[in-house]
Amino acid sequence: MEQVVRRAVPEDHPVLNELENEARAAVLETRGGARWCEVVPARRGRWFDDGAQVFVAEIDAVGVGYLVLIPGEVAVVESVFVTPGAREVGFGDWLLEAALSAATDAGSRLLEGTALPGDRDLKNLFERAGIVARAITVSVPLRPAQS
Repeated sequence: MEQVVRRAVPEDHPVLNELENEARAAVLETRGGARWCEVVPARRGRWFDDGAQVFVAEIDAVGVGYLVLIPGEVAVVESVFVTPGAREVGFGDWLLEAALSAATDAGSRLLEGTALPGDRDLKNLFERAGIVARAITVSVPLRPAQS
């Protein structure tokens, strides 16, 4: 069984779109997920349009996960996802390792990412890589003012 993490190429769009659909459906079930989906639009075919660096995880050439890195002085892990059946293998760590390396190579001075309150697996992934919380964003929906 061949397990690999590599840079995505345009031919990966179909599998990335499928994985993103699965990821967004899963995040909607997590506290804060609906708001995250509002703030971070789906890529759906525009994987490289904004200079994003995208990595794909595969088992025997079948896509099982991805990571989107937005490079810059502060590089941002926009999203990372591994299908549940491929977790516990190390793909999350390998994807994050690829992102850290790419951000370092690009001259970024900091790497940031977002983990939702109920996503303990993602928090653990970030913490294993030495990425720790520097702020917690809180919110509450408000009713429109009545006239």
